[in-house]
Amino acid sequence: MTAPADDRPRTAGERGEPILSVRGLVKHFPITGGLLRRKVGAVRAVDGVDLDLYPGEVLGLVGESGCGKSTTGRAILNLQPATSGSVRFQGRELTGLGRKQMRPLRRDIQIVFQDPYASLSPRLPVFDIIAEPLLIHGVVKGEAAIRERVEELVRLVGLNPEHTNRYPSEFSGGQRQRIGIARALALEPKVLVLDEPVSALDVSIQAGVINLLEELKDRLQLSYLFIAHDLSVVRHISDRVAVMYLGRIVEVADRDELFERPVHPYTQALLSAIPLPDPRRERARQRIIITGDVPSPANPPSGCHFRTRCQKFANELSDTQRRKCIDVDPELADRGAGHLNACHYAEPRPVL
Repeated sequence: MTAPADDRPRTAGERGEPILSVRGLVKHFPITGGLLRRKVGAVRAVDGVDLDLYPGEVLGLVGESGCGKSTTGRAILNLQPATSGSVRFQGRELTGLGRKQMRPLRRDIQIVFQDPYASLSPRLPVFDIIAEPLLIHGVVKGEAAIRERVEELVRLVGLNPEHTNRYPSEFSGGQRQRIGIARALALEPKVLVLDEPVSALDVSIQAGVINLLEELKDRLQLSYLFIAHDLSVVRHISDRVAVMYLGRIVEVADRDELFERPVHPYTQALLSAIPLPDPRRERARQRIIITGDVPSPANPPSGCHFRTRCQKFANELSDTQRRKCIDVDPELADRGAGHLNACHYAEPRPVL
């Protein structure tokens, strides 16, 4: 799945000011031990993340399971307060705000959770689930107006308003996720954080939900932070892609640039794992295999966090170059045309 031919990437200047800007975001979970449960360490789930989301943009956030993607999304929303760092929405700082201060801002930033079976209350009918944010924030007054708004939202996501008296258990997985999307749209947000919204669904149903999200983005002028591990889905829906490894962003680029000219060894390995539809090309290409286990986020390697699994580090670098990888933490820097990566010796290497 590829983008239309006229979908030209925009430069940072053409995009304007970001609607959501994240700088140095850190979320550590304490490790306690002993009789007094003292802190003896920390799990560095998110360890200094920088991201920008522009109006009308879909920013894909990808990486292996456990790399910190979902925690990043929750920390941005202040559902899990950040340890440190800055999250600014339309210029307003969100980190450090309490529940009361965050409440009016939640109208503008909503989340769609990964598991539609767990994110919807089994005790409430669908009507009450979608109406709940309208009642909490008081954006619609009167029973008739609330009913009209709920029916409008249900139609918007492709469901039958006559079924809103049913409970979530009476719907399929894809329908439940549509209900979750309708609930997130109830307050007319500007930004949606989509936390792996199709990973729990059958492949045959994923396409319908993705197409719905694309249609809603254009119709409602939304911006998405699209968290996923399925690279084919990310390539289809995203304008830019950020690649995450062990709590850090290692590469950011426009979608086509990243998929056609990946420069970070980790990104290259991820893309080489995507099967090609052409059997001849699939047999002819040489895969980049990541060896070893993901290091513990409680005790990450010094210097470059990826060096313990990096084929370039193991096979292509001199001893002096390897020493730099061990001693110096590479900075996420612009290597040209807005293509950012965090590797001392990165070079483009087409893998598809």
